[in-house]
Order: sequence, then C-alpha cells, then structure tokens
Amino acid sequence: MSPEIGRLVLVIGIVLVVIGGLAAFGIRLPFGRLPGDIAIEGERGGVYIPIVTMIIISVVLTILANLFLRR
Repeated sequence: MSPEIGRLVLVIGIVLVVIGGLAAFGIRLPFGRLPGDIAIEGERGGVYIPIVTMIIISVVLTILANLFLRR
C-alpha cells in the first residue's frame, strides 16, 4: 500500500470518527435535507432520497482524493 493511500484512509477514518462522535452527542450536521433532496411522505411511512447531499459529498471526497493522491 502506498503512503498516499494510507494517508487518505487515515483522514477518511478520522472524519468518520468525528462525524460519529457528533451524531452520538445529538449534534445535527449542517447538511442534509437540502433543496433538491427528495422526501416522499405517506400514511404508512416515508422515503428520503438525498440526491443533492450525495452530490456535494461526492465532490468534496473527489477534491480530497485529488489532493492526497496527486503525483
């Protein structure tokens, strides 16, 4: 495993631990339920499809991967 990939995995792990810690303390994250996300509510339940949230997360992860894996 190359050192760049090791650093990327380490950073992703740290970010996940921080997000998990915030969620454990009940702190809401600043994203989610953005305009463009689909929420369908019915009598028996609902469906939430976070399209815009996933696009934003994908862009951020792509930028981070390019920063750490640049040669």
